[in-house]
Amino acid sequence: MKVLIENRQKPTKINQQKIKRDSAAALRLLGLKDAELSILLVNDRQMKELNHKYRGIDRTTDVLSFPQYSAKVPKCLSTKANEKKVYGLWDYGTKELLLGDVVINLQAGKRQAPEHRLSFNEELRLLLVHGILHLIGYDHERSKYAERKMRIKERELLEYMAKSS
Repeated sequence: MKVLIENRQKPTKINQQKIKRDSAAALRLLGLKDAELSILLVNDRQMKELNHKYRGIDRTTDVLSFPQYSAKVPKCLSTKANEKKVYGLWDYGTKELLLGDVVINLQAGKRQAPEHRLSFNEELRLLLVHGILHLIGYDHERSKYAERKMRIKERELLEYMAKSS
């Protein structure tokens, strides 16, 4: 398992090792122990640029996911069998599954933490989990059912990560 982190923002101090540990815990629980995940930490301005460039939305957001899919992204992983499927590209040199990139806006995380009654680190963990779930096909915007499935999986991962740290 490989977790790569690039911090492109300066003002917000973060513990990259904690993010790596949390990512590894989430990937283990999802059965993705041979996966590679890239995480990019940005500020509002940088996220707004990415959101505009890739989604055509001219405002910032808290998290974006860019999967390395070779097939059509499923609407939502809705059955136990589907949850075992992995959608991504294999790096045959390292034999790791290249999941994709999660981009986290740390400024948005700081703003949202009090609204969600979370510490900044808890909010960061939530954004990380949310982004990882998008990489493997969960999509809360498809339907109420898909949103419920994603929220349940988020809670499961967050509880597991809290116990693992």
